Amino acid sequence: MTEDGVVEDVVPGGQGPGQGQGRSRHAAGPEFWRQVVEQLSTALMVVDPAGRVLAVNPAAERLLGRDAASVRGQDAHELLHREADGGTLLREQCPLLRALAEGVPSRGEGDRYRRGDGRLISISWSVSPLTEGGAVQGMALLFGDVTGERSARRARAAYTSALEDLNERLTLVAEITDVLGQTLETDEALARLCRLLVPRLADWAAVDLRTGSGEVHRVAVTGPVGRDAGLEGGRERLPEPGEADRSPPVRVLHGGDPVLQNERDEQDEQDEAETAAAPGSPLAVLHRDFLRTVRATSALTVPLGARQQITGALTLVRTDPAHPFDAENLEVVSDIGRRVGLVIDNARRFGRQRAVAEAMQRNLLAPLPQPGRLRLAARYQPAPAGSQVGGDWYDAFERKDGTLALVIGDVVGHDLTAAAGMAQLHGILRSLAWDHSGRPGAVVDRLDDAMPAITTVPMATLVLALLEGSPHTGPWTLRWTSAGHPPPLLLTRDGQARYLEAGQGLLLGVPPGTGGGSRPTATEPLPPGSTLILYTDGLIEIPGSDLDTGLARLRRHALALADAPLDTLCDHLLARMPPGSTDDVALLALRLPTP
Repeated sequence: MTEDGVVEDVVPGGQGPGQGQGRSRHAAGPEFWRQVVEQLSTALMVVDPAGRVLAVNPAAERLLGRDAASVRGQDAHELLHREADGGTLLREQCPLLRALAEGVPSRGEGDRYRRGDGRLISISWSVSPLTEGGAVQGMALLFGDVTGERSARRARAAYTSALEDLNERLTLVAEITDVLGQTLETDEALARLCRLLVPRLADWAAVDLRTGSGEVHRVAVTGPVGRDAGLEGGRERLPEPGEADRSPPVRVLHGGDPVLQNERDEQDEQDEAETAAAPGSPLAVLHRDFLRTVRATSALTVPLGARQQITGALTLVRTDPAHPFDAENLEVVSDIGRRVGLVIDNARRFGRQRAVAEAMQRNLLAPLPQPGRLRLAARYQPAPAGSQVGGDWYDAFERKDGTLALVIGDVVGHDLTAAAGMAQLHGILRSLAWDHSGRPGAVVDRLDDAMPAITTVPMATLVLALLEGSPHTGPWTLRWTSAGHPPPLLLTRDGQARYLEAGQGLLLGVPPGTGGGSRPTATEPLPPGSTLILYTDGLIEIPGSDLDTGLARLRRHALALADAPLDTLCDHLLARMPPGSTDDVALLALRLPTP
């Protein structure tokens, strides 16, 4: 060991200078090992068998706040080791001295050393004996500041916790965005929103929406499972208050910033003062009573939508005073509110478009004729809530020669454009078929040729059928063609039900030359008392079920209703559809008289 306190000639394997022929002279030399010890970032102290300090490295000097000269030769225990209160620790209680006496490796954590400036530090340490010829010549002690390590661990834990919180918030926002994007129905979207927020982020949630008639409607209130329904408060439509009302929901409805409330007593006094100043504010009263009834200790109110288009207000409530909302919660919920507002605005736009399309579609479905003793019935059922209106239609009319024409069709697409395309095909087909005495396949060929030039329809399916014979006495013959449409179903009085699968051709709108010729026309005699059912695919296609299953189900139900009045048959066929359909349905039924 040199006089400056640094260990000298520490050579692996006990080899001295010049020995170990297989090693680099630089790596085996004392200068190399001096640099290792000096550059070691961990504090190192070497003590003799009596516990006196022989050497410390620069890292130990920095940690202890003492230079090597001031500690060399000092009793390490007396100089450094202290009780938690700063008092000297008894020698027999020192684990380091015990390890030195026994000559065995040891380690510990939580011991306290006194720095040169008098400050106590908590250390972790590891000690190994230094032996020569089997005798312990001293101990090498590596030690570090546990206080700093604990602070670093706490910082890492806090950072990890912050990342987890951020990930949870981002996951919640992403989940809400995904779930709300799955529906175009406002009520369903808000119900899903509240189920995601309670109890995950709040104990209670309430949504107030603006209506088109200048009112505010509390449309959703969700609380804990098993809650008292009476705590939900009123849901009546209220007049929208003016900007003078400063209660949280009114402020955000008028473009104000999101509101965080955490002091209930002060807020109650403020609400009472605001109510007194604006007595004509039923929404403020409703909001205040709701918070008081559910015993809110913290609440957030944010706008639904952006500042330019605010559709409502979302209020979240917590009832545990130990877990109030904070500024980060406010930021997250504000982001959710912006996203929900866009969903509600889109849903309302969709609803208006759907209403226009459905009204147009119904108005274009002409009244059915009732020629002679023939009976006709038809139904149009819009797609379920949340789905778009399609291009399904039916038609029945008498041609110039008195023949009855029956049509069922479906324009590809589910929107206002499809409904408009249905109207175009409806009118053109009537014009083409009214005075045309040829076969149905030829009429549909003419429609297919004209469709790209005078309509906006890209593709469609339909059945055109002509019923020949006296409307009073018959006999009756059906001639029809199908442009890629599901086959008509024929019910006879002897209890038979079969699909008329002949006459199948390509869809309307298929590129020219694909079909390789004119469309086919099929012929079938219809017995007295039989029933013919034309329908669109919404009646037989259900998500998760194949087409054959749907056709078999329709045949079974129709056969069971074969003797029912025609209107009853149509109503019950629609009523017996399994849940899950996302398409609209058109249905046209013809019943021939009995002799």
